[in-house]
Amino acid sequence: MTDTTLILDPDLAGRTGEDWLDTLEDVAEEHGYFEPLGPDHQAVFLAAGPKLLVSFEDAETICRSPSGEPRSFAFARDHGWSVLSIISNTESWFRHPAIYQFFDKLTDDGTFDGFDDILFFGAGGAGYAAAAFSVAAPGARVLALRPQATLSASVTGWDTRYVAHRRHDFETRYGFAPDMIDAADAAFVVYSPMQKADAIHAALYTRKNVTPLRVPGMGGRIEGGLETMGVLDDIILAAMQGSLNTASFRRIISGPLKTYGNYQRTLYRRALEAGHPQLAANLAAAILRDGPDAFLEGKLSELAAQGVTPRRTDAVSAAE
Repeated sequence: MTDTTLILDPDLAGRTGEDWLDTLEDVAEEHGYFEPLGPDHQAVFLAAGPKLLVSFEDAETICRSPSGEPRSFAFARDHGWSVLSIISNTESWFRHPAIYQFFDKLTDDGTFDGFDDILFFGAGGAGYAAAAFSVAAPGARVLALRPQATLSASVTGWDTRYVAHRRHDFETRYGFAPDMIDAADAAFVVYSPMQKADAIHAALYTRKNVTPLRVPGMGGRIEGGLETMGVLDDIILAAMQGSLNTASFRRIISGPLKTYGNYQRTLYRRALEAGHPQLAANLAAAILRDGPDAFLEGKLSELAAQGVTPRRTDAVSAAE
């Protein structure tokens, strides 16, 4: 099998509902296959090269994107990867017997044996699914952004964010995601240490093949921040190539992170909350030297009114 970039022009932008699904099915049937998995999920496979990206995505997020196509499609188009996208129409954590049976069949048929490199990818509930279903392809890599370990109340009853979703079965097959990554070549769990519940879930992924990757100063939707910074594709590429590690991750995100507005404001608030107004003023001034920011300009004026003015220093590094 050789790399073959696909010519994709799916005309999915702006479509929703059945119109979007019908068009997606036409694209999939042209380049691979489309398979419904129960009433609320579907599998889309595009055949290209010897690298396989297995992504877990939700239809609502896909339809809101400018292209209206699964994130995985860009890698088939630009890099010649084969892609398998499992798409959910609901917030389901991909817990359905039809999905279990689908991955069982892929394993039994030896489908994954035909690929040189395989990467399972997802974020949030989809990150949980990427880890959980990676057991179907021993030797694959996993890139999971802020994944839950499980929603089983007996294990994560402290996480009250998803109480309504505990109705999904997390006790049977492909259930506890940290156990499912034992056969992975490597797994990377990306999370924000400032999001307590996400950090606790990440801590449950305690296996020798797991590398935790911290994104400091980031809010609850890491994938959106990494996307805005323009680095998410680079992280996925490094994970697929086998070059992702703590050092390479820091190299990828460090520059863009320091100019990312939400991160900068988080550092400012952290300095104030820690009782260091001078550091907060220094930080705001250091950031404003790189460009205007109405929020920080206003905060700097407030500090000046309190008699706190900036002194030149490496404030960003100090705040981190």
